[in-house]
Amino acid sequence: MPLKNLILRISTYFVLFFLLSCGNNKETENDHLVFRYNEHGNIPTLDPAFARNPQAIWPDNQLYNGLVQLDDSLNIIQDIAKSWSVNDSTNTYTFNLRNDVYFHQNIAFAQKGLHSPPRYTRKVDASDFVYSFNRLTDEKVASSGSWVMNYVEKYWAENDSTFVIQLKQPFPAFLGLLTMRYCSVVPKEAVEFYGNEFRSNPVGTGPFQFKMWEENVKLVFRKNPLYFERDENGNKLPYLDAVSITFLPDKQSEFLQFAQGKLDFISGLDGSYKDELLTTHGKLQPKYEDLAYMITGPYLNTEYLGFFLGTNTPEIQSKTLRQAINYGFDREKMVTYLRNGMGIPATHGFIPKGLPGYAAIDGYTYQPEKAKQLIEKYKAETGDQNPEITIGTNSQYLDLCEYVQRELEKLGIAVTIDVMPPSTLRQMKSSGELDIFRASWIADYPDAENYLSLFYSPNFAPDGPNYMHFRNTTFDSIYEKALSISEIEERKLLYTKMDSIIVEEAPVVPLFYDMAVRFVNKKVSGLGINPQNFLVLKHVKKSK
Repeated sequence: MPLKNLILRISTYFVLFFLLSCGNNKETENDHLVFRYNEHGNIPTLDPAFARNPQAIWPDNQLYNGLVQLDDSLNIIQDIAKSWSVNDSTNTYTFNLRNDVYFHQNIAFAQKGLHSPPRYTRKVDASDFVYSFNRLTDEKVASSGSWVMNYVEKYWAENDSTFVIQLKQPFPAFLGLLTMRYCSVVPKEAVEFYGNEFRSNPVGTGPFQFKMWEENVKLVFRKNPLYFERDENGNKLPYLDAVSITFLPDKQSEFLQFAQGKLDFISGLDGSYKDELLTTHGKLQPKYEDLAYMITGPYLNTEYLGFFLGTNTPEIQSKTLRQAINYGFDREKMVTYLRNGMGIPATHGFIPKGLPGYAAIDGYTYQPEKAKQLIEKYKAETGDQNPEITIGTNSQYLDLCEYVQRELEKLGIAVTIDVMPPSTLRQMKSSGELDIFRASWIADYPDAENYLSLFYSPNFAPDGPNYMHFRNTTFDSIYEKALSISEIEERKLLYTKMDSIIVEEAPVVPLFYDMAVRFVNKKVSGLGINPQNFLVLKHVKKSK
């Protein structure tokens, strides 16, 4: 048996022995040091090069660090980079790195004879970022985050503590993009040691380190004793000893575990329990007030209906009818009764609350008489006296689409709803097979440019996120101009102009700007919430 496989097998036996030797009494005794949550979706990998959705990003946030990070207000702050400077004339970013950041202790480092304390690890230096960024563009790795490097001309390690990135052209949102988990630092030794199994043997620098993973059953992280960050009083982070993740696939079962105190929090508002937990006005039901508290805040997610403008369907091609649909239903009522108030009616543009440019313009409100006038105008323009549309959605959003259906049919637009699996919806939306589709856009990075990129014509799907195949030369020219402006207030004016064009041309029907909502066991403090709804556990405490 090869040495590496033998070491892996011995490590696995040790983990199993450790877990079996820790009886239930000890686990109960130390429960206040373990944070427990459920992931009802599958976690496909713990390699940050593939951190493309919240299922992977949440655990990766505990395991990895990058050059910079976001605080809960979306300010870009220090992480492994203790400072940085930007030269606008050369589009060059220079990062000065901390010298006290260690990779997680791991047997992979023993192969190079790194036996001096701390055992089986080493410090992070600038060459590690060169290696980690190289992985993003390596065709053999096939990272889902390779697009992050599209803006980069080159990067290099000037010395052990200085890392430099030069962009091809100005991109003001670049620092925000570097906060993505794709840009985490990983050690070459561990990636080469584990090979394809690095996905299930992650090694990073984060506040917690990998302990064990029985896929689709349980995932456990333990405190990283070498973690470099401290709280405002100088105490070492994290406070918790461990993180335990289960994989109940059903949201109702997840809620029952939370109600029994077996999970420390649940995120989001699922239809299976929303009325059980919340009143119609979005308040916690009295019977749960002793168990939990609720945290809410803006979530960088716009829910919308998109029109595929590449079709020859007259209803879709008509801006008049698209505007009528936008005026034809009450977003306030929809959010109140179908979301228990957990959302912000999308009565402005496409940019959600939480980003510069939000609420700078008026969008569509419920105006049924105006909608009727526009429908009559459409009939006169086209001769089509019986407009019909079909909306593609998955079952999770069927209630929203049925509400829109009922309201539009009152106005004289026949609506068919085509319900399909999420994977089918994604594929058909990307390939232009749906005239109208229900979709959402969750920010990749905290800049309104990320939302407006959905309407930039070079981004036509399937090669980009412009699923509507919207094309407007004025919009495109303003978008390109905004990319060259670093001053946010000046850039915000251009964002507003672009958002106004979207409202006027109506390639989408904004439904609501989402809200992040967390239901947290009262034993837990320090969890917080952020507009990207990312899970950050290094500041969390849990009482007995």
